[in-house]
Amino acid sequence: MDDLLIAPGPGCPRGIRVPASELIEQFSRSSGPGGQGVNTTDSRVQLSLDLATTSALDHAQRARVMRSLGPRLDGSVLTIAASEERAQRRNRIAARERLARLLRDAVAPPVPRRPTRPTKGSQRRRLDAKTRRGQVKATRRRPVVE
Repeated sequence: MDDLLIAPGPGCPRGIRVPASELIEQFSRSSGPGGQGVNTTDSRVQLSLDLATTSALDHAQRARVMRSLGPRLDGSVLTIAASEERAQRRNRIAARERLARLLRDAVAPPVPRRPTRPTKGSQRRRLDAKTRRGQVKATRRRPVVE
């Protein structure tokens, strides 16, 4: 297995090289297509990377990745599974591409929100909707007996 190369992009101007020794591949039987070979071939691939100990990320990148991928992590380990192809080799390629895409997106700094103001039309529609809703609720009240 070769090193995982991630193309340069925002947050990683020189790209990222994850050493092959830090990637853990596990194979198991896939539940997907495969015909007769589905019960004999371990075509499902699980690719894992421990983000806390990897030498591929610097401190700032590691903090950004841990924050953005937090819900997907098991401790500090990111695991990707691929089982959509019949061949183990194609699933290995798919898992590596998915891991590279996830890391590249996670390393990118967040795009700051440009503050905007609501348009006059949207303000008018909001107030009209509130007025109509208030009128509906007013018809539900008990009539005033004079």
